[in-house]
Amino acid sequence: MSEDTVTSPKTRKTLPKAGKITTTGRRKTAVATIRLTNGSGKIQVNGRDFSDYFTTVSMQNKVLKPFETVNAIKTYDVVVKTHGGGLNGQAGALSLAISRALNEIDEEHRPALKQNGLLTRDPRRRERNKPGRAGARKRFQFSKR
Repeated sequence: MSEDTVTSPKTRKTLPKAGKITTTGRRKTAVATIRLTNGSGKIQVNGRDFSDYFTTVSMQNKVLKPFETVNAIKTYDVVVKTHGGGLNGQAGALSLAISRALNEIDEEHRPALKQNGLLTRDPRRRERNKPGRAGARKRFQFSKR
């Protein structure tokens, strides 16, 4: 094997010369930028452990789903910088960023990630408030008399 690549011990897939991959994921108004390196499965979000940052099990599962899909649960370390939106949007953005990084490592992961919808950015956004209404769609109560 050449000197310009680093090999992961469990998956035997190569990372670029620097031994890390940087990708970005977005969801609603949240943005997550990650640096994925070989390691033991540690995920750090904005300087905190990801289980402390994402407190609910559903959000934690959303973040870990790309690793479970490609059977690489304790293979890579992830350092995340995320901002904007809420925690749920940030978890979705992080999931997309991890999926993109795993796809970049090995193109063979693409069909499994694609089948689970992990490579598709969710385009749904909050609808704007319309003038003369209480919300985006809510109307004031109609009074017949």
